[in-house]
Formats: sequence, C-alpha cells, structure tokens
Amino acid sequence: MSAPVLKYQGALSALTPDALRRLLDRSAGEADAQVATRVRALIARVRAEGDRALFDFARQFDRVELEALEVPRSKWDVALESLSSDVRDALIRAARNIARAHAAQRPTAMEVETEPGVVVGRRPDPLGHVGVYAPGGRAVYPSSVLMGVVPAKVAGVGEIIVCSPPGPDGLPSAGVLAAAALAGADRVFALGGAGAVAALAYGTQSVPRVDRIVGPGNAYVAAAKLQVVDAVAIDAPAGPSEILVVADASARPDAVARELLAQAEHDPDACCVALVLGASLAQAVKDEVERQARSARRGDIVLSALGSRGAVLRIDALEEAWPFVADFAPEHLLLATATASEDVARVRNAGTVFVGQRASVAFGDYLTGANHVLPTAGLARAYSGLSVLDFYRWTTWQRVTPEAAAAMADDVGTLADSEGLFAHADAARAWRLP
Repeated sequence: MSAPVLKYQGALSALTPDALRRLLDRSAGEADAQVATRVRALIARVRAEGDRALFDFARQFDRVELEALEVPRSKWDVALESLSSDVRDALIRAARNIARAHAAQRPTAMEVETEPGVVVGRRPDPLGHVGVYAPGGRAVYPSSVLMGVVPAKVAGVGEIIVCSPPGPDGLPSAGVLAAAALAGADRVFALGGAGAVAALAYGTQSVPRVDRIVGPGNAYVAAAKLQVVDAVAIDAPAGPSEILVVADASARPDAVARELLAQAEHDPDACCVALVLGASLAQAVKDEVERQARSARRGDIVLSALGSRGAVLRIDALEEAWPFVADFAPEHLLLATATASEDVARVRNAGTVFVGQRASVAFGDYLTGANHVLPTAGLARAYSGLSVLDFYRWTTWQRVTPEAAAAMADDVGTLADSEGLFAHADAARAWRLP
C-alpha cells in the first residue's frame, strides 16, 4: 500500500486541538528566526557598502559577475521581441484587464463640513517612487510584474523600479524584462533577495530609494521587507502560496483536486486545504488528489506540499465551514458550492474569493484583472491584497472660518487644560471673538 499523499484527512470536527493548531499556523517558526538573522546581516552590508555589497551578493548567491546593476532599456526591448506572439498577446490582455480593474478602484478627494465653518478634506496623492520585486528563483513570474507595475501606473506613481534576480547571463529572465516593458516600468535592476529589498529601502549609489516596496518573494525577501519598515512602506507580508476550497455536492471532485494541485506546485511549503460536504464527496476528492498528484509534472514539489500541509476534510453542513474560513484566513478561497453567490457574503478574512467552481484560481492569477499579490499565513485577518490604493498617500486639511474658530475656542481650551497642555489652550482661546 502506497503512503498517504495528504497530511490531514477525515472529519474537520475530529481534528485534535493540536492538529487544528498546526493546520492553522503556517509560520515557519525557528526557520523564520534563522532567516531573519541572516537577512539582518545582509541589510547591514547594503547600508554600509552600497553597490559593492550588491555586486558581491550577485557573485555569492546568483553565481554571476555583473557588469552593471541596471538593465539597459535595449535589453527589455530584445526580451519583448523574443516573446512568442501567443505569450505576448496573453500578457497584453492581462495588463489591459489589470488596468481596467484597478482604474475602477481609484480613490477621489473629499471634503466634509463637520460643523458650520469647519471643513475637513482628504486628497489621494500618488507616491513618488515605488519598487516592484519580481521573483526569479524556483519559478519566474512575469505575471507578478504586471500585478505590481500596472496598478502603480494607473495610480500615477512618478517612478516605478523593478528588481529581479539575474540569471547566468547577468540579466533577469526574458519574461520579467518583457513584462516590465509591457507594463510601463521606468527602470529595471538585476537584483534579487534581501539585497534588492535593502537597496530599494535605503538607496545605494545606483539604486534610488523608494517610498513603497511591493511584490512576492522567497523567505529572504519576506523577512527583508519586514526589517526595512522603518524606512519604507511595504505591501502585506507574503509567504508560500495557499488555497482553501469549500465544496458541496455540486462540485466536481476532479476540479477541486486540480485547484489544490495548482497551488501545491508553487512551493513545497504551500498549504492546500479542502472542506468537503459529505463523506462520499470527500472520499472522491481525496482519491482525485492522490491520483493527480502522483502524475503531476511538478510532482516532487506537489507531493512535498500535500504531504506536509495538504488536507481534505469532511464537513457535515456548510455552516461548519465559515468559522474555519475566518480562522484560516486563506490567501485564495474557492467557493465550489451551488450557492456560491450567496455564500460569499458569509466569508470573512480571505485574500481573494473565487465564486463558483468555474472561477478557477488560475484565472485570477493571470487574467481576470484582480491582483494576485495577496496576504498569506493567516494575515488576511488584517491585510488586503495589493490594489491601486497601495500606491497613494493621503493629504488631509482643515479650514476654519473666524466664526467657527470663536465657537470652538472655549471647548478646545477646556480639553487642553484637562490634559495639562496649557499652550494649546492659550492658542485656541486667542481666537475668541472680542
């Protein structure tokens, strides 16, 4: 008898408290601490040595001797021309949809009169400089370049800089360069890992300092982003990919299994869970997962992910699913239910929700126009996916007429006195009408 493919199976209600805790906790624990220590040293070197450290990191980690950190525009153009027409057309279509979806999210300025003569306003201002990180390790994702650069362009960011690790030729992948050209990036650097994050956060002789860093990356990138928040804003901290599927009798077992495998192939640490209504369907889904996993083209990665963090769990009523969804707070949530359009209202805490089994996560990863840069490891409890809103800061203002100043003066003075801020009280009372 072959070994089981899935780490967890059976009834959700039968999980021991320890098993449930381990399923919900997707942190790397001690490994995270070790990575954080290494990253701290790498960041310190970039701050102290600038470009010299970055060239050294390329030799040490990427095994390449760089002639320059910045990639000339001519190399982007060559990469774009080298794309097959079908890939190029698909990227153009994706960029168009991303632009449409994010343009609809643009915020607008507002003013409100809180009382007669007192007006409070707020205005969205595009960021001046943004860094977009594009992975280049185990897999290369031109689509992630689009997800970072296109919304920044829609927002009107002044300068958009892409960083991605160099390959043996000293350049980021052709796909990344082509996507940067299509999306409208301003500059590209052949930089990866914690060094790229540090360079963007603090600046070097060649790399300009930015206002925000966005984009997915490995554990070193994620740790570095968390360590530079004293100098730069970041998007949601992100780790290995994850999916939670809620399925009822309307769902096809093979389709549910395909969704789990699609996320499992990203990373050996990916977390792939299905809550399935009824014993017979749960068994069918489990059988499909095992069958498909054993013939998957990225089989080693898939089997490792499912064996460490894969689950097909039976529920006896859909009502069992929603508390688990809220606690798990998945990056991707697929509602493969007959009532998916109604069930989405029950969802709390998900990076993005796919409504109905035909709304494959793969569509959202590439072409719907929604952003695929999403919070993981339960951080959807507090963070949202990347959006056009991430590329603005807000300027607020207040206007006060002479009559309104006189009307507020005494109450402000009273409150300031009560807090022991007597100069505040004097400043307010000075505007009382004679």
